[in-house]
Amino acid sequence: MKRLLWLPLVMLIVAACVDFPQQRNQDLVNRAVDAMGGADALAQLRTVVVKGTWKQWEPEQSAVPDGEMRFANEATFESTGDFTARSVRVDWVKNFAYPTARTFKYTEIVTPEAGWVIGIDSNGRNKQNLESKPPAHSMSGLRLAATQREMRRVSPLLLLEMRNNPDKLFTQLSVVVDGVSYPAVKYDPGNYGYIVMFDPQSGLPARIRTLDYDYVWGDVDYDLVLSDWQTVAGIKVAMSQKYVLNGSVVTDIRITDVTANPAVPAGRFEPPAAVKAGAAKPATSYVHHQWVLRRQFIGTYLDSDSTSFDVRATSSLRLVEIAPGVLHEVGGSHNAMVVEMQDFLVVFDAPVSDWQSKWTLSQLQGKYPGKPVKYLVLTHHHMDHVGGLRAYVAQGATLVVGKGNGAHFRKVLMSSYTRSPDLSGLNLMLLGPIVEVDDKYVISDGRREVVAFLADNPHASGMLIGYVPDAQLGYVTDIWSPGVPLPDKVNPGLAAVVNTMKKAGVQPARFAGGHGPGPADYAPLAKLAGN
Repeated sequence: MKRLLWLPLVMLIVAACVDFPQQRNQDLVNRAVDAMGGADALAQLRTVVVKGTWKQWEPEQSAVPDGEMRFANEATFESTGDFTARSVRVDWVKNFAYPTARTFKYTEIVTPEAGWVIGIDSNGRNKQNLESKPPAHSMSGLRLAATQREMRRVSPLLLLEMRNNPDKLFTQLSVVVDGVSYPAVKYDPGNYGYIVMFDPQSGLPARIRTLDYDYVWGDVDYDLVLSDWQTVAGIKVAMSQKYVLNGSVVTDIRITDVTANPAVPAGRFEPPAAVKAGAAKPATSYVHHQWVLRRQFIGTYLDSDSTSFDVRATSSLRLVEIAPGVLHEVGGSHNAMVVEMQDFLVVFDAPVSDWQSKWTLSQLQGKYPGKPVKYLVLTHHHMDHVGGLRAYVAQGATLVVGKGNGAHFRKVLMSSYTRSPDLSGLNLMLLGPIVEVDDKYVISDGRREVVAFLADNPHASGMLIGYVPDAQLGYVTDIWSPGVPLPDKVNPGLAAVVNTMKKAGVQPARFAGGHGPGPADYAPLAKLAGN
């Protein structure tokens, strides 16, 4: 009988415990909405025009591993948003500093169903952009989904959306950043989630985090940090917005002007008719956010639903034999080279992603059954040429890297990679040796040799150039793209290739490259450099 009397009380306590987190979540969101101006003021925001400036840095294109980030670009923008139509147009003027100085002026149009680019926004132009006159293309599903996520993150109506969807709020422990404890809520609108952290004093949103995966650093935190709140038309607007990747500021946005509820001209969100039809819908499976976003930092993003190749132009990568027992992986934005030895294989570079490396390994297992990849030679540390290294290391490959790069890769391989969709089940705990090349390193099976030479160059510290003596074939990345027409005058990168070969005392017949269609004859380059 006593047990029966206690039962209703226990049920009430359990119900209260369940309801308390939900109420806490709603209270945090309601306080933030009130601090931003109130639900009524936010609901009355129909259109907005935002102008500002923009700077970005790329951490994994540094001159030295773990060194100072490369300054990527600075820009001005004008963004027009129609919240009723849920559409945004951004007009950009981007001045890039890396990998070369150039300016791109273009427009992005993003709707719930599709996205478009008007103009040239990248050196890595896809087939549709190249063929469109004037240049334009529809966004890939990957880019559209990544762009929609970021536009939603910065939207002044995100908190109102959260308030109106309490079923999508989930309890999140307070998050400590730089010694400050932020009460937080997780908001999951589908396909991705935000961890929204609130300023303890004002109640305003302070940081909006996503949990991303980076091909080099594995599991990373990607935060939008909001500050310098000013009132515009009764609504608080964060005039300073910074993106922080694992503690480092990679994007610095300064809002210079905000106009609330302006009239928006008809057709403002209309793409060119030539590229309107057939536009991709936003990707719903895994989106490689960091690759999609950060390749745009340096203006080299290939807008495709594959991170490795343009799906509008080809259906796959290819392995092409360029010398007896030597394969060149081509067909994508980044190449690799494979050398067959008596009992094993040597691979130069692990470009782009975990997926590309898994594709390569699968092809090699079919072509060379029983021959493992024993050595992975990384020409340098930049993200686009090493993003797939984990798949090789998991199979026991020894890394060969330039002098001073070993500690960087040990740290990379010890980082967590639980968010990769392509690496489940891989075990990196048996991390093998990492060889640092001080001058040259020779891999031999008693019959064939493969050599890696350290190259003094302007692109990256610890750069290696590969060479297969019996084929008189070299392999080089970034400082020369074999198959691309040579310039009128030798530049520092090309000079570095020639100087390295001269110092090594070798005269290659041809070179294959980490970029470019290749291979190409070496003699024209040597002649250009005066050798």
